[in-house]
Amino acid sequence: MKIALSIAYDGSKFYGWQKQKTLPSIQEKIEYALSKVANEPIKTSCAGRTDAGTHATSQIVHFITNNKLPIQAWTLGVNSHLPKNININWAKQVENDFHARFSAISRRYRYIIYNNPIRTSILNNGITHYKKKLNIKNMNFATKYLIGKKNLSSFKPSKCTSKNPKRNIYFIKIKCINQYIIVDIKANSFFHHMVRNIIGSLIEIGKEKKTKYWIHQLIKYKNRKLAGPTAPSKGLYLVEINYPKKFKLPKIPIGPLFLIN
Repeated sequence: MKIALSIAYDGSKFYGWQKQKTLPSIQEKIEYALSKVANEPIKTSCAGRTDAGTHATSQIVHFITNNKLPIQAWTLGVNSHLPKNININWAKQVENDFHARFSAISRRYRYIIYNNPIRTSILNNGITHYKKKLNIKNMNFATKYLIGKKNLSSFKPSKCTSKNPKRNIYFIKIKCINQYIIVDIKANSFFHHMVRNIIGSLIEIGKEKKTKYWIHQLIKYKNRKLAGPTAPSKGLYLVEINYPKKFKLPKIPIGPLFLIN
């Protein structure tokens, strides 16, 4: 039996999704809880391996089990064995041809910036703080150069193992709610640190250290060293994975800040 799960987590206390020998990870906690409920060792595959400190409101994973339990066992039962900063949103039995990573047709991330001279203590682990006012108009203008299938070598770190520097970005939207700047980005797939590297360059434009045409130049240069710094991980959320309709996976509101579509 193959089961798909949607998982939400606060990544601030973990060293990313992937299981590690000596450091706490999301995968380690999930597989421990699933194995307790299934009463057998469980291994998971995820849609996208998030970095240390990165969060998710709907990470998708799948696993195979020999234990035919009620579907609630994989939500309520598993949640009872998870720490409070990780939870299962939903569980669904899926066909054997479903794969959390390889069946996905797009991923969507959300980055949240608190743009205020005074820092906040309430949401400190879930946002990135910038004191000086950012020029949102220029940032929005710059995003148009990223839309479509492009060679994004300027946002690809040297340690990234992906051989293909091209990605297809479907949209980038930047919205302001009071002092919060929300950047939404959706693409067919992302390479390591891609979102954070793009955000880092957009922030340089927002600070008016670079012109609104700079992104266009960076894409031509294909040189990571010329782009902006990597933005902090704590403002980043994996919020949605899209799959073919035939799998009939449940949908949940895009979050955080659920009022933004």
